[in-house]
Amino acid sequence: MHDLTHCQLIYANDSQQHQVESLQALIEHHELPIVLNVELSVDKLTQKHRQKLSQTATQPVLLLDDKDKLSWLSDGLSVAPEWDKLQRRVVSAGRKSELLLQAAKITADSSVIDATAGFGHDSLILASTGAQVMMLEQQPIMALLLFAEQQRMSALPNWQKLMARLHIINIDALSYFESLKSDSAVNNSQVIDVVYLDPMFPEDSYQDSKTGKGAKVGKHMQALHQLASPPTLDEEEQLLTSAQAVVSNNASHSGRVVVKRPQHAPTLANQQPTESWHNEAVRFDGYFA
Repeated sequence: MHDLTHCQLIYANDSQQHQVESLQALIEHHELPIVLNVELSVDKLTQKHRQKLSQTATQPVLLLDDKDKLSWLSDGLSVAPEWDKLQRRVVSAGRKSELLLQAAKITADSSVIDATAGFGHDSLILASTGAQVMMLEQQPIMALLLFAEQQRMSALPNWQKLMARLHIINIDALSYFESLKSDSAVNNSQVIDVVYLDPMFPEDSYQDSKTGKGAKVGKHMQALHQLASPPTLDEEEQLLTSAQAVVSNNASHSGRVVVKRPQHAPTLANQQPTESWHNEAVRFDGYFA
């Protein structure tokens, strides 16, 4: 049983009662260990007000703005999945433009696990191929943001097919891999083509220590650093070994684990990949079954 996470939910106006109830229903339906303390904002949710809320809050703050978008307040910044902002990338996603798809080599028949879903941006790119994507997110607040975003985007006709291919679960990757192992012992039908891992890494690993070049840490990543800490070497080994076990159940032996790293970061668990794809900022390491 998870410990309960108490969150303050601040909504923008009186007419949002229905949206608030809908969030409560999502929490109940997915059995998220979250208790919402709901209040109507007396002030406009300006940047100044958000900053003040960040400094005075004694528990995590979720904001429901007047466009019904749910965000999490982290250090005065509102962070949200904002999947609609990825529309152009999702529509044009292909192996030419997306390094991740070059590494994953999936098709519309593929079954993929995004074991560290975060804000779900990579899951959208993976699902743009037609593949079914299981999104695992360990942090209950992050999982709620994902469920709320999926619900919001499912109301838009152009997004419905893509949303139907995303399956979100609030669980840690190792527990899920274990459950797959015991399932496949009983029933052999579960074939996973790709497990995708994008684990946290220390904040200083995004840039080359000698040149200072590399990716700057964006606000989404800064927020995730507040919720989760990078895995230890032992945890990295467990994660990679379990992921490899999941894809090696693939009868066609074409399963692979794809790991996202900053370009200059060491390999996961110090294991050399079968193949790597990289640009100036990131690297995708492939471990083939």
